[in-house]
Amino acid sequence: MLRSVLLTLMFLMSISAHAVVILQYHHVSEDTPSVTSVTPTQFRQQMAYLSDNGFKVKPLSEIVNGIKQGVEFADKTVAITFDDGYQNIADNAHPILKEYGFPYAIFIAVEPIERKYRDVMSWDTLNRLSDEGVELANHSWGHEHLIRHNPNETEKVWLKRIEDNLLSTEAKIVAKTGQNLKMLAYPYGEYNSQLEALLESHGFIGFGQQSGAAGKYSSLTALPRFPVAGVYAELSSLQAKLYSLNMPVLAIEPANTQLAVGNWRPEMKVTLDMSDIYPHQLMCFVQGQGAVKPLWISESQFSVRAALDLPPGRSRYNCTAPSKATGRYYWFSQAWVRPKNDGTWIQE
Repeated sequence: MLRSVLLTLMFLMSISAHAVVILQYHHVSEDTPSVTSVTPTQFRQQMAYLSDNGFKVKPLSEIVNGIKQGVEFADKTVAITFDDGYQNIADNAHPILKEYGFPYAIFIAVEPIERKYRDVMSWDTLNRLSDEGVELANHSWGHEHLIRHNPNETEKVWLKRIEDNLLSTEAKIVAKTGQNLKMLAYPYGEYNSQLEALLESHGFIGFGQQSGAAGKYSSLTALPRFPVAGVYAELSSLQAKLYSLNMPVLAIEPANTQLAVGNWRPEMKVTLDMSDIYPHQLMCFVQGQGAVKPLWISESQFSVRAALDLPPGRSRYNCTAPSKATGRYYWFSQAWVRPKNDGTWIQE
């Protein structure tokens, strides 16, 4: 009996091993677009919830190193990130985070800082935060759509341009702040297989904007983060995500998130470790189209496909399944990005 209980406890502990929830914010303000914002009141409620409910907020670099090394993180481990480096983060978010003693990271683009955009932090402000332990990382030189080619640009020329962009950004961050984390948050959450290979060749870690818990089953060139803003800004929306588990994805195809022209209903095939998942409880959702029941190809592989064409721009397939042991949900999201029918991109 005792042996059975111990084995059960060991199994329950292994369910949460390696699972980390990474939160992604942009603005903490009442005066910015709601689609990319939480209010200071909402942000304080969220940080209080983390503190009151035993969450362990860790530096992003520690999370990355832990995933690389196969560290078994404590249950309910969280990292906090901000994209773009807006001044309201220093004004509104930093004091709250400092009060709770929570570390965090900011992904910054260089050009807005160099051009002294009114709503973006200066190097002086960023260095002040850096001195207080804030991590500063790469968000490209000018917050470009990195996957897009210039007119008549070959694949080779495009890739060299993006390589120069990312390395120049990293060098500037090093020169201005002394930080050299080699972590990139893809602007707009857009990436493809070529970009992932480029990051890997230079020893960079990549972060997307697709949802899901991160861990040993995640790609180090496309770590998931839960966006917190707009309709997802309320604490009630965030709570379930904070308890999510790293979906045990063993393989996925196609791996490339950038869709070829005409392939507007991509079929995604996923192979899972099914030891803690009942196949009949797994459900997928196509952004803008609702729930889609997966088609099981084998005991461990399923496929899912949109019923309608995905629209130009960014889309997601999300899949969730409750843990047999805990009832908490495994959560996985695959990002897609597609051009218009003529191969050009929508303007943003």
